[in-house]
Amino acid sequence: MDGLELCRHLRQKGVGIPIIMLTAKGKEIDKVVGLEIGADDYVTKPFSVRELLARIKAHLRRANREEKGVPKIYSFDDVEIDFAHLKVRRKGKEWDLTALEMEILKYLIAQRGKVVSRNDLLDKIWGYESYPTTRTIDNHILKLRKKIEEDPAHPGYIITVYGVGYRFTG
Repeated sequence: MDGLELCRHLRQKGVGIPIIMLTAKGKEIDKVVGLEIGADDYVTKPFSVRELLARIKAHLRRANREEKGVPKIYSFDDVEIDFAHLKVRRKGKEWDLTALEMEILKYLIAQRGKVVSRNDLLDKIWGYESYPTTRTIDNHILKLRKKIEEDPAHPGYIITVYGVGYRFTG
């Protein structure tokens, strides 16, 4: 099995260890696919050992940090989020979460009621001061809304605070 299949398999089994993909595939679509199936980071060859070590340390720091106030299963209204198994259940339907979606939800829940900026999410989830674009966050939020919101076009749980970021109210 290739790295993408292995990553997908590990995430489907609920394995939450950090995964950094090291690959020669450097096209944007390859990076997006790798991150969306559950990789925590995607590094293309050639890369410096120093940068790789810094990324590994950042991911291990986040992996060792416990989220305060976020249980393994979090429920609100008719939504149940199972962080241990990367699942969302709403009204009898079940959706899989990617590792990034899970981390975003955990962080938003830990900051419940507070406005969280896109840059803060990029820093806390990806570990970078700046990522290619804050639209990355918007795309993940859109996917999360489809899984937890009754009407994703009119969200009631992940609220957009225009010009700033998001507030979780669930």
